Amino acid sequence: MDLTKRTLEEQRAEFSNQKFLATPLAGLIVWTIIGITGVFFSDRITVWTIFIGTGSIVYLGLFLSKFTGENFLDKRKPKNEFDSLFLFTVGQAVLVYAIAIPFFLVDYTSLPMTVGILTGLMWFPFSWIIKHWVGVFHAALRTVTVLTLWYLLPEYRFVTIPFSIVLIYIVTLFILRNRKGIKLL
Repeated sequence: MDLTKRTLEEQRAEFSNQKFLATPLAGLIVWTIIGITGVFFSDRITVWTIFIGTGSIVYLGLFLSKFTGENFLDKRKPKNEFDSLFLFTVGQAVLVYAIAIPFFLVDYTSLPMTVGILTGLMWFPFSWIIKHWVGVFHAALRTVTVLTLWYLLPEYRFVTIPFSIVLIYIVTLFILRNRKGIKLL
């Protein structure tokens, strides 16, 4: 196939047949660190861990991609429009801090909820791109779980919310590892 004249559907199939392990692994690692920080350190330190950690997920994902075989920075890979679309969803996740920060300034304990939910929304368009339910599952379960824990366990928000996100990442990684990609006709 001429790589310069691939249809969008061919590019979508190519994108969808990737492993998608590096970025969720990065999220799992970062949210684990946030949860551990919530157990052993003050809320002030955990707040900084949330800001720095979640802002670092994309960079950790880039690093991990070398070990998962995805190698996001491989310049030899042909350009794929869905890589660009996915980067826009990452940009969307960054922009939602415009909601999280003002709410945080009013109630600092809102941070695990707002960041936990808002940064998880990028899983919805991901599901559409790869034509698989895993992203809808991840985003919906993450939203319901985080919101529920925020209301039910207010004194443990910096611990229960991060560890619930970790568990959702574990299930998501299992699903991603065992899913079938899109086949070209």
